[in-house]
Amino acid sequence: MTRIIARARRLVGVGYRRALQRCPDWLTVWFRPPGRRFALGEVPRPVVPPGAGVRLYIAPANFAAQGFALARAVERLPDVGAVSMQPLSGQDYGFPADYEIPMSAFISSGTWGRGQRDAVSRGFTHVLVEAERSVFGAAFDRDVEKELLWLIRRGLSVALISHGTDLRLPSRHAESDEWSPFRGRLDEEWVRRLEETALRNRELGQSLGTPLYVSTPELLLDWPSATWLPVIVDPGTWATDSELLIGRPPVVVHAPTSPIVKGTNLIEPTLMQMSDRGALDYRRIERVPAAAMPSLYAAADIVLDQFALGAYGTTSIEAMAAGRLVVAHLHEQVRSHIAGVTGLEPPIVEATPDTLGAVLDDIIARPQHYREIAGRGPEYVAAVHDGTLSTRVIVPFLTGAEGASRG
Repeated sequence: MTRIIARARRLVGVGYRRALQRCPDWLTVWFRPPGRRFALGEVPRPVVPPGAGVRLYIAPANFAAQGFALARAVERLPDVGAVSMQPLSGQDYGFPADYEIPMSAFISSGTWGRGQRDAVSRGFTHVLVEAERSVFGAAFDRDVEKELLWLIRRGLSVALISHGTDLRLPSRHAESDEWSPFRGRLDEEWVRRLEETALRNRELGQSLGTPLYVSTPELLLDWPSATWLPVIVDPGTWATDSELLIGRPPVVVHAPTSPIVKGTNLIEPTLMQMSDRGALDYRRIERVPAAAMPSLYAAADIVLDQFALGAYGTTSIEAMAAGRLVVAHLHEQVRSHIAGVTGLEPPIVEATPDTLGAVLDDIIARPQHYREIAGRGPEYVAAVHDGTLSTRVIVPFLTGAEGASRG
């Protein structure tokens, strides 16, 4: 009897939510639960497509402004226009996007979702879906597969791009790296949810058969047929004339957006011990707006990225562009793949939680050697991460040469 009652409540809840989504916003706005309420004036008009032959819509994650950066990069191509989109949650870092909507309206406004769906299907030729997340919110009750099949049936080319935990299998990673954040975790529920999400997204990619890109080569271990689409930064934003490893003690910066995934707990005991004895000036940076980060890196000597995943991300790229010395833990598979594609070796000093102290001591003892490594950073970023390579990678999708799904 209890199960029947619980099931009935769920069905009523689903029916109530769908009724709210299908009715006009002006009729339902007062009946929504507090977390899903929004002001009608906050809901933007549907997106306006660019005036180009190839029109790319990128949504909805915009992690570290990557959707925005890729949109600007592909617009260097002739007759290509792009629009990046992101919902705003109130906990954002101020990353730019071409089109924004409050998260509450994105989740709850059926009127917006249907309008945006129709505007995209009629006005764009290509859609790149970030992190396998819903693009049209309430229009399809945030069912990504239904959204993408709807677009494909209407003749749009669709591709997916994964950035990390949306595709990375914790079980696979835990076996491959002793420092994995998924190995021996006390929070088993967290790991279980990530595993389920990654498996679900793998099924989505397999069922759709669309092109799949990954922003770090480490994810190729989870999807070998994917294509590496390098992260993009504007080198000029991060360039600085600030000298490196001149003063004492050196300034060491660590900016963990996700401390567990970055391995912050694994390295901070070493950093605190070295800081206490005056060997370095350790600064942990959190919740800092994106616009403030260039000056923080310019004031640093050493930037620590991550020590648990085996890959480098936007933090390393921005720091290399600023000519800072980057220290992180990279898998050999990552270095080999990048060298194979670009002919270049990432100028990132290797360290694990076990070796970090010794590596930092060596940097302090041999500053000139490490200045030379850091000096290769701007050139590397210009060659690999300024958008030129990423544009070349995505051209086959935009031109139809990659077997993109079309109706």
